[in-house]
Amino acid sequence: QVQLVESGGGLVQPGGSLKLSCVASIRSFSNYDMAWYHQAPGKQRELVARITSGGSTKYVDSVKGRFTISRDNAKNTVYLQMNSLKPEDTSVYYCNALLQGDLALFSWGHGTQVTVSS
Repeated sequence: QVQLVESGGGLVQPGGSLKLSCVASIRSFSNYDMAWYHQAPGKQRELVARITSGGSTKYVDSVKGRFTISRDNAKNTVYLQMNSLKPEDTSVYYCNALLQGDLALFSWGHGTQVTVSS
């Protein structure tokens, strides 16, 4: 059974930084495209960053230039470096493997809460 365990969230002031981690118990992790999603209260979960098995990355416009997704295949881990955080980045952040498009492949983990507030 695949487990996705996100960590690294917290409370940060506007302009601050956080680095999220997601450890995935996926066999052949390196073969999967991975992604970070966020879900704000009352809103749908949406993809914010993706990284292919080959290391290519793509971001939604709202986080371009501020967030960086990366992966360490030896550790079955995907990261999200979040800089210049804004209050509107406040959400629960989740990771998952990509099935196709923005669709997630596996059951969701618990996520990690990011709160940006002064």
